[in-house]
Amino acid sequence: MLKEWLKVIIAAVFEVLWVIGLTHSDRILEWIGTVIAIIISFYFLIMAGKKIAVGTVYAVFVGLGTAGTVVAGAFFFNEEINLTKIALIFLLLIGIIGLKSTSEPKEESN
Repeated sequence: MLKEWLKVIIAAVFEVLWVIGLTHSDRILEWIGTVIAIIISFYFLIMAGKKIAVGTVYAVFVGLGTAGTVVAGAFFFNEEINLTKIALIFLLLIGIIGLKSTSEPKEESN
């Protein structure tokens, strides 16, 4: 099961990359990198959804991607970060941890 959650984390990391790419790409190579990040992100998301409940996978994916995008924006693009944003990201991460800890693997149907 750890392997499946690692897929969700990889998908979320690539989500952060493609969101940044959609915002900041100016050249063709940057756009190609963005498209590749989208493909990798959704590939890992789909693979994780085969073993973990899709709703949980998607919620964790979006939550990690959102938190990662806010943090990346603050560190790399000097976007404003304040105590309220930090508190809300923390709350989001608590929800993600809660979803992960209460999810059960899908049953195999053969």
